[in-house]
Formats: sequence, structure tokens, C-alpha cells
Amino acid sequence: MSRISGIFSPKGELSQALPGFQPRQAQQDMAEAIHGLKASGDQLVVEAETGTGKTFAYLAPALLRRGKVILSTGTRNLQEQLYHRDLPRLRDILAPDKIVTLLKGRSNYLCIQRLEQFSAAPGDVNDDALKQLQVVRRWANATKLGDIGELSALPEDAAILPRVTSTQDNCLGRECPHYDDCYLVKARKSALEADIVVVNHHLFCADLVLKDTGFGELIPDAELVVFDEAHQLPEIASQYFSDSVSTRQIVELCRDLQVVYQTAVRDARAMSQMATQVERSARDLRLTFPLDPERGNLRQAIQEDKFATAATHLEEQLERLHTLVKTFLGRDKTLDQCVERTELILKRWREVFAVERIGYSFWYETTPRQASFHRTPLSVAEPFNRVMEEQSARWVFTSATLTVNHDFAYFNERLGLKAPKTVQLSSPFNFAEQALLCLPRYFPEPHQREMVGALSDLVEQVVAANDGGTFVLFTSHRMLQAVAKRLEDKLDRDVLVQGSTSKRELLDSFTAKGNAVLLGTSSFWEGVDVPGEALRCVIIDKLPFASPDEPLLQARVEDCKRRGQDPFREVQLPQAVIAMKQGAGRLVRSVDDEGVLIICDNRLLTRPYGQIFLASLPPMQRTRSLAKALAFLRRETTKSDTLAASKSSDLSVDNKTSDS
Repeated sequence: MSRISGIFSPKGELSQALPGFQPRQAQQDMAEAIHGLKASGDQLVVEAETGTGKTFAYLAPALLRRGKVILSTGTRNLQEQLYHRDLPRLRDILAPDKIVTLLKGRSNYLCIQRLEQFSAAPGDVNDDALKQLQVVRRWANATKLGDIGELSALPEDAAILPRVTSTQDNCLGRECPHYDDCYLVKARKSALEADIVVVNHHLFCADLVLKDTGFGELIPDAELVVFDEAHQLPEIASQYFSDSVSTRQIVELCRDLQVVYQTAVRDARAMSQMATQVERSARDLRLTFPLDPERGNLRQAIQEDKFATAATHLEEQLERLHTLVKTFLGRDKTLDQCVERTELILKRWREVFAVERIGYSFWYETTPRQASFHRTPLSVAEPFNRVMEEQSARWVFTSATLTVNHDFAYFNERLGLKAPKTVQLSSPFNFAEQALLCLPRYFPEPHQREMVGALSDLVEQVVAANDGGTFVLFTSHRMLQAVAKRLEDKLDRDVLVQGSTSKRELLDSFTAKGNAVLLGTSSFWEGVDVPGEALRCVIIDKLPFASPDEPLLQARVEDCKRRGQDPFREVQLPQAVIAMKQGAGRLVRSVDDEGVLIICDNRLLTRPYGQIFLASLPPMQRTRSLAKALAFLRRETTKSDTLAASKSSDLSVDNKTSDS
């Protein structure tokens, strides 16, 4: 028996040390596949469905490997969970001497220099920002790590945070008077000395492109790199191989110049006046868009006279500011760094607004406070593959959702993986007994106005039958708000609506209540784990095809057409199938879970591509009868009924068949 097999065996270290641990063959197979990566540059892609225990399956070989290991997760929340919960449990058993550290991006660490600057010259800020400043200063006197995540007293989007953290643009580096005490520098030093470093995909990709995380010294030494939630990696990588510039960056530059004027170069009044004009021009540019947030095609936006005039004016103002600030070079380190930032912003601006170039998507995005402009490559396959070839690591990509109709081609092609070893591991859950998929008859088409009423009525019926919790997942905020309004005061349960508070608070409240209803959009389709009675039904309003107005999708569709391929089959369908698998995966999270998945979209049966969706979903029993689904929720279905139903399906296109 190999070392790995022994660890996961019924009498192995994990069984003996972890109460409730149950050996799973799929988990052992995945661990052995990772342990078996011998040659430099080896690539392994593993789809490990919910319940296979993929986290322990990659942690065990990671802890046993002699060289440095980098573990990258999809989000900061998963990064924290891995570092604080999962890794310590296995490290204590398998490798207690291993040094493990957590590394976050620079915006997660307090910048002592910027805190001092803002405290000395807060400028024109409101009372809330000043109160937040006092909270930060009290915390700064006690913190050892400088991790902004410790500031639980402040909301995640607190206005003070960008003022007391640094970016690559405004960091003084070794020129900073607080360099030796810098929390980010200390975190990077710990990462260099650690055996295992836990990061997230954003941080990893930022380093590949920006060399902004200290990874320039980490990656060449890594023996193994593991990407968990790897299905998110292609989209995240595309963000970092993009060029971007925003009005927020410009406003922050102008504010920093004002601080320099007030504290270091009091004779630079002309610079202060010019910075005020540039900040005003940046805000004016944002106001050329509607107040509500939106995303759009920059090539189309530049055709609008109002926007084009404002963009040209801001660029001219930036050029004048750059000329002026250069005359003060050498007077102050922060000012010198602001000169470099101005040059960088101008360079990015010209690249992003060169919309005639091909091979890119040019797009914009607005929030209530800013507008950002982007140039994104249509594919990251070539640059990402080049990065892998330059390193000596072994590469592992794993997620519960990587295949489309049991095929890895879509994922592999997006990252430029060349002939990787692939492993598909099925869930140990008995979906035929534990879950029911319902495609209710007589439902309107997704685009019809009757859809809001039909979906609201369905939710009411489900809640009446379900003594546990219910997720209602939407593909648009518009539909979510319409249904939320219809359900107002109609349910005898707590109804939690995305946007009313933070995602974490919504999930904590949903889990604690045990029978609530949660209405959410894309961020609730994945990375959400609510086992047990608290979630017994997931309702999905329609197939999650990306909006045809999405600028990056538009560009990829056009590129696909130019190459003579079918953009629906090659781009839109695979993306939607993986999103659907993520949403469906919220339902059954443990061997004891049971519940109903309801998809309210007739296209699963009336369109040929519907079979690809169905083939990619777990092997639940299936029905078109809402009555059967409600009976399952009311626990009126016996085990023998479930077993019999699992051997047949009443899915059919015939909407005239009786539902009784």
C-alpha cells in the first residue's frame, strides 16, 4: 500500500485522528493522481463532484511534498477557510513541522504611510469617514498583522479603506519611511520562508502580470501549484491580462497630490488647482453615463458625442497635470511617485481607448461612484500557457464543475492546457434517492411577462410544502426584484433578498433560521455551502446564458464567427452549462441531505441543447409534475417510490398531458 493510500484507508491517519472521517475511493484516487505528478510541467485537471472530499485530496499530497507548494482558491473567503480550518487539521496529523502562511493582495493590508498622510490632511471628507478613521487608528495601535479583515467594525466597502491601504501605483516601495515595519512586506517575507502558501486566484494572476505580490520570488521555487475552484480561473486571468483605467484611480491621484501640497510642497498652488480641475473632469466623465450601474461596449460609447468630448477633455487635462507635476520632481518622494502614476495612467488611457485594435474586447463598467474602461484579450490561452512553460512546477486544476457533457475540452482550451491528464470523479451521494429534479409543466417562456407571476406562485407553493429552507436563484437583478415585490407580505417565512445586507450576513441568517427563503443572483450560484434542513429546495428561474449585451461575450462571439465556428456551441452554451452545474450543486451537500431542484425553463426539453444541460446535471430522479415535487418536499414519498422513480422519468415535451 502506498503512503497516500495508507493515509486515506479505514485504519489510516485520517480515520484515526478525525472523528467522523469516512474513506472514499474517489478522494483517494484524486490524492494518488496528484502525488503521482513527477515531471516538471506536468498538468492534471480533476473534476471532483460535491462529496468527493477534494480539499483533503489535494492537501494530503501537498503536505507530503518536499518542495514549496502554492494553493490558490477562488475567493478570499475560501482562502480563509482553507488556511484557518482545513489545513491545520491535516498539518497536525501529517506534517506538523511544515510552515504554512496566508498571503493576500496589498489592498488587504494597512499602509502606515497612507494612514499617517490621511490623518494629517483628511481634506474634505464627511463625518462618517472621520469616525471610520478613528476606528482604524485605534485598531492600528493594536494589530500585529495589519490585515484589514480584522476590522470587523467597518463594512467591507467602507470609504476609509482605500485611503489607508496602498495600490501598486501609490506604494513608495523601499523609499517608504515605514518599509521595515510594512505589514505587506512582512507577509511577503513569511510567504518566502513558508513551505505552503495559501493565496487566491486574483492574487496569483496579479503577480503573473503585474509582479505585484512578491511571487516573482515564490513561483520559480514552487514544486506544486494547486488551483481549487479552477472553473473561475479563465475569467479571472482575463482580467489581469487586461489593461484598465478608471476615474477612481484619477480621483485618488488628485487627492494624493492635494495631500502632498498641504504637507510637503506648500508653494505648489498651481499643482493643487490643476489637480482640482482633473478631479472635476473625471467626475464629469462619470456623469455622462446613467446613474444606475451598467456595462457596455466602449467602441459604441465613444461614438456618442457627449462621452467622446468628456473623455478627450479629461485626457488633455491629465497631460497638462503631468507636465506641471514634473516641474516639482525631487522635492518629495510621494510627489515623485505621483509623477510616475500620472505617466502610467496616461499610458493605460491611450491603450484602452485605441479601440481600432483587433483581438480585444473594449468595454466599460460604471458604479454609482466611478467609471472604468478596459481592454481585455479574447483569449488568455497563449499567455497563461507561456507562464506555465516558464516555471518548473507541477500544475493541478480542480473544481466540481469543469466538464460540459463529461468533456474537459472547453476548460482546457481556455487556459491553453496541452494534453493534460484528466480525471472525472463522481459524487458518492445517492442522488437517485436524495434528490428530485422537476421541470414543471405549463410554465411560460422565460421572456414572457407572465413569468414573474408564475414564478412567484411557484415559490408560494414550494414554501407551503417545504419545512426547510428555499433558494431562489435568478439570472437577472430585474427578475429578482420583480419576484421579491410580488412575494412581499405573502409568505409566513423570512424572505432574504440579495442586496439588503452583505452576502455573509444573508447566508448566516438563512442558515440560522432553518426555513427561510433567499432570493439571489450570480454570486449565490456558487461558493455557497448550506447543508442539512436549512436548504431543501433550489429554484432556478431560467438557463443561465450570459446577456447578449455583455461586451466581452459580444467580442468572443464575433471572433468565433470570424474563425468559421459556431459561437453558440463554442462559447455561450459551455459557459451556461457550467453555471447551471454550479447552481444545481447548492442542493445536496452531504450524504444526509435531500431536496428538490426546480428549473423553470421549458427550453431544457424543447431545444436540442437542453439534453446537454440534463446530461451534465447529477443523476437525480426527474419529473414534470410539480405535485410530485411538492410531495417529495412534504416527505410523502417513500424510499420504494424514490427507487422506482429513479429507474424512469416522466420528462416529456407534451404540455397537454395531465399533471395529476
